[in-house]
Amino acid sequence: MSGSKPDILWSPHHPDRYVICDSELGLYRIGPVCSAETKPGSLPLSEETAATLLAINSDTPYMKCVAWYPKQEPECLLAVGQANGRVVLTSLGQSHNAACKELVGKEFVPKHARQCNTLAWNPVDSNLLAAGLDKHRADFSVLIWDISSKFAAETGVAAEKSRLPPMDLDSGTTVTKPLYEIGQNDACLSLCWLLRDPKLLLAGMHRNLAIFDLRNTSQKTFVNTKAIQGVAVDPHFHDRVASFFEGQVAIWDLRKFEKPVLTLTEQPKPLTKVAWCPTRTGLLATLTRDSNIIRLYDMQHTPTPIGDETEPTIIERSVKPGESQIGSFAWHPSSQNRMVVVSAANRAMTDFTVFERISLAWSSTSSLMWACGRHLYDCMEESAEGAERAAEKDIATKMRQRAQSRYGHDTVQVWRNHLLAGGNDPQLKSLWYDLFYILQWSAEDAELKLPGNKQSLYSGIKNIVKSSSGKEVSSRRCWIGSERQTDVPRYHSEERSLALRLCGWVSRGSDIDVETFLRSLEQEQEWERAAAIALFNLDIRRAIQILNRGLSSSPAGDLNLNVVAMALSGYTDEKASLWREMCSSLRLQLKNPYLCIMFAFLTSEPGAYDAVLYESSIAVRDRVAFACMFLSDAQLPRYIEKLTAEMKDAGNLEGLLLTGLTKDGVDLMESYVDITGDVQTASFCMLKGSPGEVLKDPRVQCWIENYRNLLDAWRFWHKRAEFDILRGKLDPSSKPLAQVFVSCNFCGKSISYSCSALPHQGRGFSQYGVSGSPTKSKVTSCPGCRKPLPRCALCLMNMGTPVSNCPGAGKSEEKADLTRENKLAKFNNWFTWCHNCRHGGHAGHMLSWFRDHTECPVSACTCKCMQLDTTGNLVPSDSS
Repeated sequence: MSGSKPDILWSPHHPDRYVICDSELGLYRIGPVCSAETKPGSLPLSEETAATLLAINSDTPYMKCVAWYPKQEPECLLAVGQANGRVVLTSLGQSHNAACKELVGKEFVPKHARQCNTLAWNPVDSNLLAAGLDKHRADFSVLIWDISSKFAAETGVAAEKSRLPPMDLDSGTTVTKPLYEIGQNDACLSLCWLLRDPKLLLAGMHRNLAIFDLRNTSQKTFVNTKAIQGVAVDPHFHDRVASFFEGQVAIWDLRKFEKPVLTLTEQPKPLTKVAWCPTRTGLLATLTRDSNIIRLYDMQHTPTPIGDETEPTIIERSVKPGESQIGSFAWHPSSQNRMVVVSAANRAMTDFTVFERISLAWSSTSSLMWACGRHLYDCMEESAEGAERAAEKDIATKMRQRAQSRYGHDTVQVWRNHLLAGGNDPQLKSLWYDLFYILQWSAEDAELKLPGNKQSLYSGIKNIVKSSSGKEVSSRRCWIGSERQTDVPRYHSEERSLALRLCGWVSRGSDIDVETFLRSLEQEQEWERAAAIALFNLDIRRAIQILNRGLSSSPAGDLNLNVVAMALSGYTDEKASLWREMCSSLRLQLKNPYLCIMFAFLTSEPGAYDAVLYESSIAVRDRVAFACMFLSDAQLPRYIEKLTAEMKDAGNLEGLLLTGLTKDGVDLMESYVDITGDVQTASFCMLKGSPGEVLKDPRVQCWIENYRNLLDAWRFWHKRAEFDILRGKLDPSSKPLAQVFVSCNFCGKSISYSCSALPHQGRGFSQYGVSGSPTKSKVTSCPGCRKPLPRCALCLMNMGTPVSNCPGAGKSEEKADLTRENKLAKFNNWFTWCHNCRHGGHAGHMLSWFRDHTECPVSACTCKCMQLDTTGNLVPSDSS
């Protein structure tokens, strides 16, 4: 518009057309780039869309505001407000029908000339056009024009307008008398029709917001405020209105029009436009002067109790369509969250979409879904290989698969649990072997005279080696199988021997017989590790034999084994020998870490074994065992302390051998859970070998409860029950106390102290049994007050008596129970009753009755007891 910034108007009927209002009117059609490139003069709006100029109208000078006719016919009819107050009807394009030709060029002239600030078409009575003008002391500022009584009759509103006075026409194209005149001696800066009632008009006057009712124009509802500009009604909530003043936006609720329900503070610069998103509920866009960003306010309403007045939650964010300053913007009327922006300087246009905040949701089975706008997306892998890789990385998927394989439940051969976990994780393998050795030695070595033997095993090697101070026995042993006999110092004590046992290097009863361990390594084809351990036990000949056996075990054996075997056979302890020089260079070329540390050991000075002790690729148990044999009492605790700290920081489960099942072990496990999220392993580990005080740690209880909740989320109810049973055996303090028992209706006391409850949810049957002993199974009266127990609704015998062999009373169940250990009464003898009608009897009789009937066996009772129980129909996912 003349001397002002441009504005954008979308066509209300054509989703691909819009008008740019500046010093002239330009009609554009937006479309894909491929179709627009073929036409000269197309303007790119984005990577996918471009605009084509269809028509230009420069016949209407001094434009101040423009409004697009809301009906489909006549097409592309525009009302233009001018600086002198006139409102002119014009059009864009060449093809016009008869009705359009009668309207195009018609002018609506006020009595006194002043600027027209705003225009608004009535969305229902489309022949009504409201115009807001500047103040004049002798005239009205809100004029409502009837553009054509004939045209109104064609659109279905002539019945009412026929009663209105005719328009005064100075000429065929000039109208001087409006249909309504409102707002005397005031100025109108903004207008909008209220969508809830087409007879109501909201106007931003000079000092107030006013609601005018065309049925009674002498009265109005108003509120004093400065926020009178840019009034706009939310298309999804017709009682919510937005307006602005300077740098503030006011949100009004027309049902309580006394004050704004919300005030949004903008930047120091004044606002130029606010607009509600037509495709998104509660999304308001605002633009400030000389700005290159558009601010968005997402209003989220939460249900509140009646009577509480709370402001809606506002989520604020900004979008930046480009680098240049924005002149104006307009939401697309139908495309979701889409708008077109025109720059203030060069009138360049941009088409872009405001992307919604993405809300992610994980299911308990690791499925990923997210919502974006009105669409819901499910994450699908492109290929089966991609799905397998994603599942391999997801700890929830791993824990679910391990739960199905009964991971952690092997209490006899504890080390087998790493096989149930998949057998590919070296940390889990080390963990379960550590627990296996701890449980094995604590059970078999009761003859050890260490103080607090079992506690010492649980406390880890770090605490065990601390007690070895002053008990060191150093011996110098010669190499076995070498021509050059050289003494190598080794250290011995009961604590070091115990540490070697926990590392798995020695068999029970001796700390020098490692033959059993070496044979097990050879069976697992761990040739390099076996050769290194044999070398550390000063048996070069045995190490060479293992390497040769590893080379001949497979046709494609590692040739490095043969090279290392030949190098070992020529060992010499001379420091300046060629053998040492060649072995030092060979060590750098070997890829297997065990082969490297063999040469590092042979070429190191006594007590200086850093190349072996700090080789991170070597298992922690092997490094600790090596340290226990070759480090002095002064070196060993320092090394173990440093290694323990590294394991705790890294959350490496191999460090549990050092920390034991102590507070340090819980700290290490906490780091592991923080990194991996594997609460399953943490729960089983703490339950398998921890003493009672560690299980009381709140972190351990949190892991256990989280794992139980996971099993429930997966509907693994049987697995959760098995876990609870295992937990009760290993941690007696976790057993829940009895909460339900059968009490006498007269005295309230328990019928039997040995009564056991079978938990049962829902409104169906509850069942209780008494002890299976001959005396207690025939209790027919309350042991407290001697009142008789209720009678069975079928056999009419007092509860507590055995079930008779009535037809269909579950004979197969009776035969099956004969083979069981009758610690409790047979199920057929249990007390059972309906929670709804309170009728019941022996469980066997009730089951027999409801196999053939649906209603209660008591006369005149129509309760369908068995159908009330819905939990019995649920099938756990792990039972299929």
